Amino acid sequence: MFSRTFLNKRGFLNKKDNFNRGFLFSPLLLIPLFLVIISGFLIKSIQGDFLVSNYLSHILTGFLGYFLAFLISYIPLERLRKYLIPFYFCTLISLFLIYFLGITVSGAQRWLSLGIFSFQPSEVAKLSTVLTLALVLDKKIISTIRDLILPLLVVIIPWLLIFFQPDLGTSLVLLVLTAVMLYWSQMPIEWILILVLCIVTSILYLTLPPFLIFWIPFIGYLAYRSSKKKIIFSVFAISSHLLVAKLTPILWQYGLKEYQKDRLVSFLDPNRDPLGGGYHLLQSKIAIGSGGFFGTGLLQGKLTKLQFIPEQHTDFIFSALGEELGFLGCIIVLLLFFVLIKKLINIATNARSDFESLIVIGIASIFLFQIIINLFMTIGLGPVTGIPLPFMSYGRTSLIINYISIGFVLSILKRSRSLRN
Repeated sequence: MFSRTFLNKRGFLNKKDNFNRGFLFSPLLLIPLFLVIISGFLIKSIQGDFLVSNYLSHILTGFLGYFLAFLISYIPLERLRKYLIPFYFCTLISLFLIYFLGITVSGAQRWLSLGIFSFQPSEVAKLSTVLTLALVLDKKIISTIRDLILPLLVVIIPWLLIFFQPDLGTSLVLLVLTAVMLYWSQMPIEWILILVLCIVTSILYLTLPPFLIFWIPFIGYLAYRSSKKKIIFSVFAISSHLLVAKLTPILWQYGLKEYQKDRLVSFLDPNRDPLGGGYHLLQSKIAIGSGGFFGTGLLQGKLTKLQFIPEQHTDFIFSALGEELGFLGCIIVLLLFFVLIKKLINIATNARSDFESLIVIGIASIFLFQIIINLFMTIGLGPVTGIPLPFMSYGRTSLIINYISIGFVLSILKRSRSLRN
């Protein structure tokens, strides 16, 4: 379909081979580890007191994830195919249990406790959705409306469970990874636009309803020119966007908390509510700007130490980076992210099967979207949506899932190289 090589099933590689041991020092492992260590120092700076700081937990989890990803790289993903559907349903069950047994932290009920530790099912859902969607789209080209039903069903169920937690950030991630994976499976670009532009339809309904008079027919035109069954698909697209418009006030009213609504609106004018919805955005921009070109130095950020930004060690870790390592430190970190994403895209392009290629591109889309949105959020170009910065924001579930994802990518890379050799 889109892979440069074709499926050639093989078993485990020889663990004594230097080829395998070299993966221990792969940039795919070293770049995340470097980001974890740097963010560990930033977390230490934010929280100060060693006894209450999460920096040691973050770094130790990072090293655990590093070796976990290396071990996972020995597992051929083809051997895991039969477990993916059960894994997906277990994830749905954990998301459902959140509503009855979930732990509330900072006003959000998103965690489940297993006694000695707690975890965030929505983070697991990102990976399980990628794996299941890759299984559904494997060797399948989306050419009819019927072809879309199962892939969208795979995504809609966890999306609804996550959105109403409420967790707006993760629900957006699911939408983006779905659009990217559908595109990668050669779905027509017009169809992708029709799906993605549902977000625009929702925004227009809330802000400029009269514009829908022109917007909905435009959606119908896109559908008309992109399908053989022009009339049927146009009616389907128009009906879908009208349904989205009708559901938007319900989702806005019952799906989001008041603080989330304030954050979504206040980024357009943070000064309107500087002590409320706009507080995080204003303080984050001040912290980044105060760092200048070289920054104040690790553990030396005054605004960071004084904790002007609540929960800065999670979603706003980039603001601490900007203050303490300055513009130069931010550029270095962004370059490392660029190298990581570029390698993931290259691996997806050269994967030996459609299934493996879809998994890698899905993982790459999660990382890239979170990086972009988190960066925009911290510099005031986007609303505060609660999306963490991969490998840098504190969160043990997120960090472990990110490393497991890297382990799957290494497994795919290892087998694609073994095929060429």
